[in-house]
Amino acid sequence: MATKPTTDILSGFGRIPVTGISPVIEGGAYPAKAVVGELIPIRATIFREGHDAVNASVVLVNPKGREKLVPMQALEPKGLDPWEAWVRLDAPGLWRFRIEGWSDPWHTWLHNADAKLHAGIDTELVAAEFQALLDRVAPRVKNKRDLAFCEKFAAAFTAEAGPEALLKLAFDPKLAALMEKYGPRDLVSPTAEYPIFVDRERALCGSWYELFPRSVGAKQVKGKWISGTFDDCHTRLEEIAAMGFDVVYLPPIHPIGRSYRKGRNNTLDPTANDPGSPWAIGNADGGHDAINPELGDFAAFDRFVAKAESVGLEVALDLALQCSPDHPWVTAHPEWFSKRIDGSIAYAENPPKKYQDIYPLNFDNDPEGIYAEIWRIIELWISHGVKIFRVDNPHTKPLPFWARLHAELREKHPEVITLAEAFTKPAMMHSLGKLGFSQSYTYFTWRTAKWELEQYLGELSHLMDSFYRPNFFVNTPDINPFFLQSGNPAAFAIRAVLAATMSPSWGVYSGFELYEHEPLAPGREEYLNSEKYEFRPRDFTAEPNLSLLIGSLNDIRHKHPALQQLRQFNFHGVENERIIAYSKRDGDDVMLMVVSLNPDATEEGWVHLNMPDLGLDWGARFAVEDRLTGSYFHWDQDNFVRLPPENPAHILRVWR
Repeated sequence: MATKPTTDILSGFGRIPVTGISPVIEGGAYPAKAVVGELIPIRATIFREGHDAVNASVVLVNPKGREKLVPMQALEPKGLDPWEAWVRLDAPGLWRFRIEGWSDPWHTWLHNADAKLHAGIDTELVAAEFQALLDRVAPRVKNKRDLAFCEKFAAAFTAEAGPEALLKLAFDPKLAALMEKYGPRDLVSPTAEYPIFVDRERALCGSWYELFPRSVGAKQVKGKWISGTFDDCHTRLEEIAAMGFDVVYLPPIHPIGRSYRKGRNNTLDPTANDPGSPWAIGNADGGHDAINPELGDFAAFDRFVAKAESVGLEVALDLALQCSPDHPWVTAHPEWFSKRIDGSIAYAENPPKKYQDIYPLNFDNDPEGIYAEIWRIIELWISHGVKIFRVDNPHTKPLPFWARLHAELREKHPEVITLAEAFTKPAMMHSLGKLGFSQSYTYFTWRTAKWELEQYLGELSHLMDSFYRPNFFVNTPDINPFFLQSGNPAAFAIRAVLAATMSPSWGVYSGFELYEHEPLAPGREEYLNSEKYEFRPRDFTAEPNLSLLIGSLNDIRHKHPALQQLRQFNFHGVENERIIAYSKRDGDDVMLMVVSLNPDATEEGWVHLNMPDLGLDWGARFAVEDRLTGSYFHWDQDNFVRLPPENPAHILRVWR
């Protein structure tokens, strides 16, 4: 029997100290992140005084309160005492875990027996100590087969057997298995319990496509623009699904303000034809709980959601907590807004930029009233089939508001997923992830050099994995990346491959597949004729077109679990700073990517693989299949690659 757990209340250390526990977010104030079936690591530093062996287990507690014991493994370097267990949590909801450090009599005896028997000393003592161990083990053995093994070893372990025979018995795999199941656990020292919230799989992995419904089917009649509608989008939904996307994301679909409406390219002199920015929410037709009548009504929106579901798409809706000057809240609740020194309501600005068409909410004025109204709106859209919300500028709202909202969502609507659209300081972006946002936009758009990508992916996969799920958008209506402004198809292919294979979630904004790239002006990361301020109907059959590659990337992602996770991500050496190589693993699925970072010229060089990261021995020769081309190669740890702009990447399935 294990001895009674003991903890030093004054120091916080148990009898067997367990420190440096992860994943633990802000001391356990917020749950760490996982999704159903995801392989996640639980780690700690575990040690004790003296030379006796220690061991450790993770105790998982599922949402129904059932416990499961998972052995931990000691890792190298042993002098630093790191321990680890990789676990899969098989149900959604709030899980808890604790770590139990314990004194291990079996491994203590085995270590001493190995030293003494090799030296030919204390043979009788070694045998007697083993018999004492078996006396503790035998009462716990219920399986007849295991009991027979126990009796066999008890009979064989006598001093008369001699040191060599005893050594052979001590290291018998059957004895090791017996002790793994029934060995005594002394001085069991449990830690506190820490939370892990397990989401559905889409919270971690998915391919997103951003679509403005008003542009699909938009047309000019006698010089006047007629908006596209939800019903016009049904064919486009089929095309998006055919490219393998999982989520179709809509910018705000609410009535658009008329006061200070922006014209083309964000000008202040709109014409009657200018539809305005959908982020300037609200007019006489309603606010966040209404639909822009030009797009249709709620029945049309419900048909849109049903059509999306029928082709395998989920609908993500923008949650932009701001108002136009015409929003009903401005009249009904003027206290919800900040006032300028002259008494007027303050519009949004990021000097020198001014957004006169948008009034931010002041969450310190009537926080309970604002919270109740926003919760009502979220539940309204959930009732119409929306289970994913892309949240606009969450970093401009107080963190306690988001913490409260996500706690209530997890309790009442755990199926809901939130994406934080925040490009700001790391501390704020990290905090949004910690308090509950399911996933987040990232700095990927601006990481183009090899060293930048290696540094950033190292942080995301090994330092932030317990609280921050990235979504790599290659472009957005607000961001026309400099890397793409040449319009070179190879540049678009490179960024698509990187986003789709580096991150479990990635996204494109409509027009990316058509190589849209014209900037508003030299040195500006904005689109000329931005769809934010005008209708942009497109011919998606036009050539050249990236749809085939995008479809291939999404198909490869769906077929390979390794690409659907980020925790087992490693870089490999390349003798060329314009080629990057990295691998991802999940169980037996191992993927190796080698990608050129130069869209303008052929790059070549030697790739030096870290074989253990691929689950292979040093010096092994193995087969790889390029999932983009179907070609097979035989590789070893050093391989020469040549990547021209027309074929700038290998996505390799490693056959071990």
